Amino acid sequence: MIKAVQALLRGAFDVAERGLDRLFGSQANPLAQLGALGYFLFWIVAASGFYVFALFDTGVTRAFDSVEWMSGSQWWHAGVMRSFHRYASDLMIVVMVLHLAREFALDRFRGARWFSWFTGIPLIAFLYVCGITGYWLVWDKLAQYIATTSTELLDWMPIFGEPIARNFLDPSALSDRFFTLLVFLHIAVPIVLLFVMWIHIQRISRPKVNPPRLLGAIVLVALLVVSLLMPALSQGPANLARIPSPVRLDSLYLVLYPFADRAPGAAWGALTAIGLILSIVPFLPPRRQPAPAKVFLDHCNGCGRCVDDCPYEALRLTRRTDGAVYQSEAIVDASKCVSCGICVGSCPSSTPFRRSQDLVTGIDLPDYPLARMRADLVAACAAMTSGPRVLAITCKYGGGASLRAGADLAVLELPCVAMAPPSLIDFALSRRHADGVAVIGCSERFCHNRLGVEWTRQRFAQERDPYLRTRVPRERLATIWTSSTETSTAKREVDALRARLSALPPPSSAPPPVASEPVRERTLS
Repeated sequence: MIKAVQALLRGAFDVAERGLDRLFGSQANPLAQLGALGYFLFWIVAASGFYVFALFDTGVTRAFDSVEWMSGSQWWHAGVMRSFHRYASDLMIVVMVLHLAREFALDRFRGARWFSWFTGIPLIAFLYVCGITGYWLVWDKLAQYIATTSTELLDWMPIFGEPIARNFLDPSALSDRFFTLLVFLHIAVPIVLLFVMWIHIQRISRPKVNPPRLLGAIVLVALLVVSLLMPALSQGPANLARIPSPVRLDSLYLVLYPFADRAPGAAWGALTAIGLILSIVPFLPPRRQPAPAKVFLDHCNGCGRCVDDCPYEALRLTRRTDGAVYQSEAIVDASKCVSCGICVGSCPSSTPFRRSQDLVTGIDLPDYPLARMRADLVAACAAMTSGPRVLAITCKYGGGASLRAGADLAVLELPCVAMAPPSLIDFALSRRHADGVAVIGCSERFCHNRLGVEWTRQRFAQERDPYLRTRVPRERLATIWTSSTETSTAKREVDALRARLSALPPPSSAPPPVASEPVRERTLS
């Protein structure tokens, strides 16, 4: 059931994101920048909120008039900022829901990744509290309806000595002190929200907290246009002597309020059930976690490349413990390691050319060591009987996962293509195991292990250690980035590489010549 829902969502996101790629490009695709957009919108809401608060009069009798003054005679600055505050808050809800659904669809919430998912759940509650208290402060008819329904919902749970809904039955019962408490909550809760957002990203390295400038500018312009065309307006002053009806509800923040108004007990039950389901979904069904990476100190010089490349803060350097001349050694936090193998590809001792000793590297995956990777490559390539012979190094989460070995195709599937050290490409071509190599990873916007695509590109472009050696003939190498739904595109690009190889002269027995041509990279949308 879970896999079926994930597949459906993944296909929907893929179709939407390919369309947005054509508009924004893969780097500025808003659906690939949801986490960064969430942070960006938070600061927009905070900045606009401070601006509005500077002009806001706290108090039961003055709040509504001050908001009307902002939206009326001062619409050109205060009114626009009020609308900015409102619509950025709404957009933050949309971004949060899409981010949650996308991480679920990509299966990036289980195993060692449970922490980011689990700490994201309270963000939902804090964000809704922020929005609801903000609506309350306007103190119009909608605020009166929210206040009455909210307090009745709280009174359903016997946690207060006296029902707090009494404060909204008589105008004389509501004081400015109670209103000051609301102002405090509307300011304090966002501070807690920001703190939890910081906790939320602690187990990932290089988190994206700022969207690309182009995307940020587009969001700001869109909010400005909406604020001018549909300014946020009040719904008439609150009057506790009358029932506030009718009122227009915000479909994002207040969608559950009619239900809570009629059945507060059922509303609490629904909210509790949603919270429990979101909390336990990373653990149902239990996921078999591969063995974490293991450091071999005899081959580790403490260079720190694996630490720099780990997407999940699962590695760190510490003082040397084996008495070697090196100062540092890498250690693995097993609770954070997802066994992606990117650290194996980053280790300078990960070279398949060695013959004089066992193939042991500074850091390796116990379930799939480098020695087995080399053996699988040699065996897969030996099975090819016709040419041009293509070795496809694939990621099991990308479009290359559907490729099947044939007479002219060998497939080496890895947890992440960035697990393959660049020297493995050199080994396959210089030892004539294959005539060409196609590295087929996830889509740039869909990288399952966050940084695998980027690190692979930088290594091949000689921008990041370990480099792909200059002697490797780039015309025999293709990098193809496809999502799991782009299997036909991956096959088509492999065929294109094979056609290109057919036009090249056969490789000589001498070492490959120095090639200055850049890697031929295909970014698919």
